[in-house]
Amino acid sequence: MKLEETLTKIRPSDPAAMEAAWKHWDAIAKPLRSLGKLEETVVRIAGMQRTPQIDIGKKALIIMCADNGVVAEGISQSGQDITAIVAENFLDDRTCTAIMARECGADLFPVDIGMARDTRVNREDKIAYGTKDFYREPAMTREQAVAAIEAGIRQAQKAYDAGYRMLATGEMGIGNTTTSSAVTSVLLGVPVETVTGKGAGLTNDGLNRKIRIIRESIEKHHPDPMDPVDVVRKVGGFDIAGLMGVFLGGAALGMPVVVDGFISGTAALAAGRLCPTAENYMIASHVSDEPAGKMVLDALGLDPWLHCRMRLGEGSGAVAMFPILDMAVKVYYSMTTFEGTNIEAYVHL
Repeated sequence: MKLEETLTKIRPSDPAAMEAAWKHWDAIAKPLRSLGKLEETVVRIAGMQRTPQIDIGKKALIIMCADNGVVAEGISQSGQDITAIVAENFLDDRTCTAIMARECGADLFPVDIGMARDTRVNREDKIAYGTKDFYREPAMTREQAVAAIEAGIRQAQKAYDAGYRMLATGEMGIGNTTTSSAVTSVLLGVPVETVTGKGAGLTNDGLNRKIRIIRESIEKHHPDPMDPVDVVRKVGGFDIAGLMGVFLGGAALGMPVVVDGFISGTAALAAGRLCPTAENYMIASHVSDEPAGKMVLDALGLDPWLHCRMRLGEGSGAVAMFPILDMAVKVYYSMTTFEGTNIEAYVHL
């Protein structure tokens, strides 16, 4: 689907399905609402899927892999060669996230949307061999930004057509905490230093350089905070744009999409600014240990499940919440009701 068509298909959650899901929870033989967020999230999913008979049995993690030209400015401890190495390791179960996904029964799909070199990773939606150095010029053209968003929409559609009913978001790309800090600073209207951290391990001097590069780039390109596509195309990355498409495409298809960490959260924020209704389909997995991790989720009105001080990215936090959610769904479907026992039903007081 094209971006414009996708936006027209995103509807608010179905309140009737949510009410029916609450009625089912309240009929289960346990104290009312005693499973807290487990119950709330199942109800939210019912609203997304427009039925109380929810289905999250088949889950996919979509990882957008891309390189960022701004790495040339010395804002990262690692070089771009690491992006390609880790991206291929996803295919061989040689990353933390791949191992975690396997353990919780989620399928992993890395996508080369803009890595600096070709690998064995699927590159049918590749936009370019990395973005431009946004300290020197805008990261990409608007046409490229829209193409990357539409690539993410296609990935969501492919997953849906293959029977997946829940998506998780991940990314891989050296320098993408820099792009995410830049995008977040503009969209939230907060100082660069407030949302910028050390990423994969900068020194204090390196952090100060990173902040300066971002600040001067924003001053140079004047991204429009009212136009998230303009923000991403000037100071963002292909991975962020692609994940925007996953969030928007998932929402258009009635699929819950799990937000991972800071980069994924930045993409969710940009998608939400483009289509606020899409936020109804987002579930926050954890709060990143990056400085702006909580700020992004707060701006989206999302309450994270996990507080693990994680900052790996790649979808690691997103898949970590799957086992808990699977348990919640098991209780929702399997536990006996008050009617089926000799226990008097609880009532709301």
